[in-house]
Amino acid sequence: MSNLKKVSALLIAILMIISLAACAGGNSGGSNEGGKNEGTGNTGSTNKPEGDTAVDTSKFVKISYVVLGNKPTNGQFEKVMAEVNKKMKEKINAELEWKWVEWADWQTKYNLLLASGEPVDLITIGTDWLDTWGNAQRGAFMNLDELLPKYAPQTFTSIPEEDWAESKYKGNIVLIPENDYTQWVNHGFFYRGDWAKEAGITEPIKDWEGIATYLQYIKDNKPDVVPWDAVAQTSTFGGFNQSYSDNLELPISTGYLPVFAAKSFDEKYTVVSPVFEDTFVKFATMMKDWADKGYWREDVLNNKNDVRAALRAGLTGLDQHHTQTFGGLRVTMDKDQPGSELQMFPFNRTRGTNLTELSITHGGTSVGAHSKNPERALMAYDLIRNDEEIYHLINYGMEGVQYEVKDGKRVLPEGYDETNDAFYADFWGGRVDKFEIPSINTWDQIEETLYAEYDAIKKPYPYGQFVFDKTPVEAELTAITQVSGEMGPAITYGKAGDPVKAVEEFRNKLKTAGYDKVLAELQRQMDEYKKLIEG
Repeated sequence: MSNLKKVSALLIAILMIISLAACAGGNSGGSNEGGKNEGTGNTGSTNKPEGDTAVDTSKFVKISYVVLGNKPTNGQFEKVMAEVNKKMKEKINAELEWKWVEWADWQTKYNLLLASGEPVDLITIGTDWLDTWGNAQRGAFMNLDELLPKYAPQTFTSIPEEDWAESKYKGNIVLIPENDYTQWVNHGFFYRGDWAKEAGITEPIKDWEGIATYLQYIKDNKPDVVPWDAVAQTSTFGGFNQSYSDNLELPISTGYLPVFAAKSFDEKYTVVSPVFEDTFVKFATMMKDWADKGYWREDVLNNKNDVRAALRAGLTGLDQHHTQTFGGLRVTMDKDQPGSELQMFPFNRTRGTNLTELSITHGGTSVGAHSKNPERALMAYDLIRNDEEIYHLINYGMEGVQYEVKDGKRVLPEGYDETNDAFYADFWGGRVDKFEIPSINTWDQIEETLYAEYDAIKKPYPYGQFVFDKTPVEAELTAITQVSGEMGPAITYGKAGDPVKAVEEFRNKLKTAGYDKVLAELQRQMDEYKKLIEG
């Protein structure tokens, strides 16, 4: 019996040692699906590379996250982030700080922030609208190849190699794609279905001429309404070009107006310029006509009104943005303007030839090149993307305050007041379908209407691995962007005088800025890309 007791005591001692070792490594319980440790000491991961050691989180740090949007002012964002940061402190001994790039002159502010050398940690990116590749070329982002497997292991292993391939600049990963989120961000006009019916428009509007008929009806019959309370910071030529050409958008920024595009899906590697085609003259002429007819304010170039707020108040009849926005706005308008039956004219509807699926790098997140805490920044991102509780807080707010879940859908709690209780975080850098909760405030017919229409004509996105190296033409491209910003708004809103002469002047300035050199270089690189894709 004494030998048995000795053996039993030895076994108990061994088990206690194993147990203590496990506790020292952390506790992977609760809703933390990826197995990240939840202690406030060293934090590791169950799927860390073999031989790796635990991550040292003993020093408390603050992590900045740059997002685009107007900062909320009702205090709810701060309350939600306090809850988020309780969990961040517990899990990785860090705190998240949102940094907002507001919509007024957002393109300039965003690029200046990256060029300033400020130690940004996490930052929202978008290769087709935020000049991500240009900023990567300027050294704005940190290479993540070595960091991701250790500090964001759940994210790293969940993204397939082919998606990482579209996230590289010169062979290095510089961004984390928003590759597991389903959305349509093709743009179009939003118009009131009830007013369209009053105007004798009984079928869905399919072109800009139909929009003009609708606006003219409002001008003639609703004296207290601005037909389209447009703001000049929003350019619509890209949408017009989608409606009246077969051109495809290229992931290249030229500021206010899209100076370069691909010819068509069948000739996707042939570079053209929409502003040197008759399409641009037609656009400028139509916009001058709309301005002369009073479809928007005389002082449109200085207008700072909130178009969407005016639409909801019944003070304007037109707005424009993408399909995801429409899905929510339709429900909101049903409440704010009962019977309005908000409709959408997607720009691609006119021809149905150039609607491509969304690039997986339309949204995503990078780490700033001057980040002082890139390791903890990636750990924070890994939690946002993979911890369901944190994900729901950042995307939806606090359950019981901003939302409740009934029958599998998000609904507004009883007593909810939009002014006091509304919350948003403008997080477009890592949403995932698996944690999304469908909202009762998204139009329940969107899939059978617009989504079905898109699915019938969509084409695969062809430029996922195309990265334009601006080095040979950076000065010229900068000059082109300046010309675009200087003359684009006046042409777009019919305030540049004779439209034909204005277009001619615009084209001449582009030529002086170096248009031909950029076109030749862009085509050369596109030819190389074609060889890469087609072998």
